[in-house]
Amino acid sequence: MACKSRVSDAIATLVAVFHEYASKDSEEGKDSGKNASMDQFKLSKNELKELVQKELDMDNVKDPAKLEELMKELDEDGDGQVDFFEFVGLVAGLACVCNDFLESILADE
Repeated sequence: MACKSRVSDAIATLVAVFHEYASKDSEEGKDSGKNASMDQFKLSKNELKELVQKELDMDNVKDPAKLEELMKELDEDGDGQVDFFEFVGLVAGLACVCNDFLESILADE
């Protein structure tokens, strides 16, 4: 997918990274049967942990209690997994925090 803008590239990257991690459990043979193909569109707790540690530098999810808390916050439908729309909520929240931080720095100058 060739994108023509930085924002389009960022969106394409976000989608690609989500699906890369969401398919890990099914690739490793942990899932089988009918639900396996659908699980590639959702993050398990382990997939979420790996994604946020490697891609978002969120080291605090090494603590099982923090990971459980994050999972509960993101898992709006209560299915024990994080779908793309739930994941985007995390990314949007992090973007807002980064924006607020940048605005406060610029305001101090």
